[in-house]
Amino acid sequence: MSEPSALQRAVQRAKMTRQVVLAERALECLPEVAAAHLDGRPLVIVCDDNTRKAAGAEVEARLAAAGRAVAPLVLPGAPRLKPRIEYSRRIAEALKQGANAVAVGSGVVNDLTKYASALAGAPYICVPTAASMDGYSASGAPLLNDGFKRTVDCPPPVAVVADPAIAVAAPAPMASWGYGDLAGKISAGGDWILADGLGEEAISAPEWDMVQGNLAAWLRNPEGVRDRDRAAVRGLLEGLLTVGFAMQSYGNSRPASGSDHQFSHLWEMEGLSIDGIPAAHGACVGIGCLASLALYDWLLSRDLTAIDVERLVARRRPLAALEDEVRAAFSDRGLADASIEEVRAKHPDEERLRTRLWRLAALWPDLRARLAAHLPRAAEVRGRLAVQGLPVRPADLGLSLPAFARDIRRAWMIRRRYTVFDVLVDLGLFEEAVAATTAAGGFWHGSEGVPGRRADGG
Repeated sequence: MSEPSALQRAVQRAKMTRQVVLAERALECLPEVAAAHLDGRPLVIVCDDNTRKAAGAEVEARLAAAGRAVAPLVLPGAPRLKPRIEYSRRIAEALKQGANAVAVGSGVVNDLTKYASALAGAPYICVPTAASMDGYSASGAPLLNDGFKRTVDCPPPVAVVADPAIAVAAPAPMASWGYGDLAGKISAGGDWILADGLGEEAISAPEWDMVQGNLAAWLRNPEGVRDRDRAAVRGLLEGLLTVGFAMQSYGNSRPASGSDHQFSHLWEMEGLSIDGIPAAHGACVGIGCLASLALYDWLLSRDLTAIDVERLVARRRPLAALEDEVRAAFSDRGLADASIEEVRAKHPDEERLRTRLWRLAALWPDLRARLAAHLPRAAEVRGRLAVQGLPVRPADLGLSLPAFARDIRRAWMIRRRYTVFDVLVDLGLFEEAVAATTAAGGFWHGSEGVPGRRADGG
């Protein structure tokens, strides 16, 4: 008997999802999957104008031919659909009439349906149409509510039915976005190593292994993903689904999301656009990953064993000053208020900060070795993202270096999760690190100008 794949092992640990079909002509299995996991109620087929053409019409036809009552709920496909919570409420109203849902689409369609199904108390099935992001099989949905993007607690699909051929036929950039989303797991893993070492959030071995144990293999063939090679896209889709199951198993997004995603959430909330088109999640995560890795390159070049803990505790920024800084950083009052809530939640009292810093100093040689072994250099990952045609410099997103430096500071403000941002804040080195990693003529111009660790990790 062959060894189960990473995806099969992940499904076995899933708390809610009962079945995954990842195969050519997978939609042929959809009526059987629906019969197994959804009751006989009518099915609302949630899609947008684009995904209805890609797969939604076939989903409707196959389910109707099997005797299911089906009704399409088609959301606008252009301009690009945004994950506004009011769309979920609209879908939920349809489900509350006595129906279950089948989400046919990529990230936004799935997230909207996921939360709508939770509101209606009804399970749903997901039919991915692109290998573009990792949320298909994850618990929770990142949605915009009053302009602030939060991950809303809601259960994942009861089943996923995915045909790699449909993903291959998706618009070319979408698989590249999925590659960028997966690349973000590199720096997210570094953030979890930090949080684990400093006593903030222990690594859970099963979920760590699901993601980090397979990540190098999933990212190995950027050229194949770029060229829409079917095997490469299938492997990418398997990786994205497996990551979602890791989040489902763990109970939140820590196994897959760290400082990298804080950039994406910030820019998506503020409507960052490229040539008038909203910047894609995976593109933003890719730049966020590079920024985080550049900060790690800088941090790992330093000796932290002799830090003056009491001096750093005494110089701890007062919460009131941080709140003023947040208010000045955001012109949108709602976004500022929500960010203040996050900063308050993670602002340490003196004893907690003292404990963290003593632990950092004592563990730094081992912790630095763990991080250096896990993290590739920022320049290496930039090369892989460039193969995909993804943005690899702030200018590719229309951001000047000063604006990007400002956004690094603001990205720290919007989430309470402990990451490389927070250890730099603890050390009083955040401003210095941001200045060094965004210096003119440095990393973001394509040179190796960022002060960084030696090739041996020292």
